[in-house]
Amino acid sequence: MSRNSALILILCAGALSGCAADYLNHYDSVTLAAGDTQKFNSLAQTVDPFNPNAKNTHIEGVGTRAAAVAQGYKFPPPPPPPPAITVNVGGSGVTNGAN
Repeated sequence: MSRNSALILILCAGALSGCAADYLNHYDSVTLAAGDTQKFNSLAQTVDPFNPNAKNTHIEGVGTRAAAVAQGYKFPPPPPPPPAITVNVGGSGVTNGAN
């Protein structure tokens, strides 16, 4: 086999392997975790699967500040008034000295 034909064979194999990798990424299942029924059943039958800190109902915070924030969302402050715009329609009475 000549050197050029070996190089062409390697390039063709490399090009086809890229297509194979894309084809192998398509699965015949809904998700990659489909078929993990044993793991699901073990988690479903666990007595307490949650983190023990999840039971902590004492949340640190300032009640008056939280109430003020809630009131701010319930009754938002009125928008500021629009700025006063002055429009001059007439002449200003100033001449440029070309009389």
